[in-house]
Amino acid sequence: MLNTIDVHTHLTPVRFRSIVLTGKNWHGMTLEDGELDNPKNLWSIDQRLNEMDNLGVDTQVVSPTDAFYQYDRDSEITQKIAKECNDEISQLSMNYPDRFIGLGTLPMQDVETAVKMMENGMDQGLIGFMIDDQVVGLTYDDPVFDMFWRCAEELGSFILIHQFGPTVTQTRTRRYFLHNTVGNLVDRTLTFGCLVGGGVMDRYPDLKICLGHAGGYVPYAVDRMDKGWETFPKYRGEASQLPSIYLNRFYYDTVTFTDENLRFLIDKVGIDRVILGSDWPAPMAVTDPVKRVTESAVLRESEKKKILSGNMSRILRT
Repeated sequence: MLNTIDVHTHLTPVRFRSIVLTGKNWHGMTLEDGELDNPKNLWSIDQRLNEMDNLGVDTQVVSPTDAFYQYDRDSEITQKIAKECNDEISQLSMNYPDRFIGLGTLPMQDVETAVKMMENGMDQGLIGFMIDDQVVGLTYDDPVFDMFWRCAEELGSFILIHQFGPTVTQTRTRRYFLHNTVGNLVDRTLTFGCLVGGGVMDRYPDLKICLGHAGGYVPYAVDRMDKGWETFPKYRGEASQLPSIYLNRFYYDTVTFTDENLRFLIDKVGIDRVILGSDWPAPMAVTDPVKRVTESAVLRESEKKKILSGNMSRILRT
């Protein structure tokens, strides 16, 4: 039988909840943080496991809710937050090794400390980390992050890139929920462009990066990126090849909402680069992620197996 692995799920730490629900703050974070208006973020582990069983998800790759990035805070505070999040998720994965795999968080505004915590987290049994698309305005082509990418490659860390608000759309509008429905996808596309144009993917060819939310607009925008690369050589940056050549250097989860878009994603990036994701328990999650794949009329049986289990299992082995 397949062991279905959902690579994109979140957790609001118990140690945060236990403090803020008494009216106190937790390292400066309050009841307003951590998305506790979503009842599922208050669930026990047993409730979570029951939901996984109902959805046909054998294993969740769990990362802290994105509110715990806290990149705009003093590094020492963010380091404490990250350590507590990572300790709790590491312990969860040790307590339930067949059901949970851990992704941590890092103080990315302090790259040297982030690298040390990445090393420690991997020693604790985490398989990688979830990071934002930018760090207080800095994109990941900035040279300050080179040591981070070098370490991530050496350790084999799985890096899930997932935005936190406000997204890039804030400069134009904050209405109509566009910061999420459009901004999330634009942020991911900018991240792809910066990692490619900045030469990061050339310098560190063995990176394991997953672009959350199905890569945002990357599959749809890359043809125009190619046209720009060909037409204006002075804007190529350090990318040695057309942007589309780098599509199969990333992984992409299945957090998109139609068969047509999922099929397009697979056809653009290759079936070996697509892995099951739901964004559970967020309100914008894919409602029934496993069934959505198993009952899809546009996927072949061999493709379903790779998405549900095969591709992520291969990542975990390497």
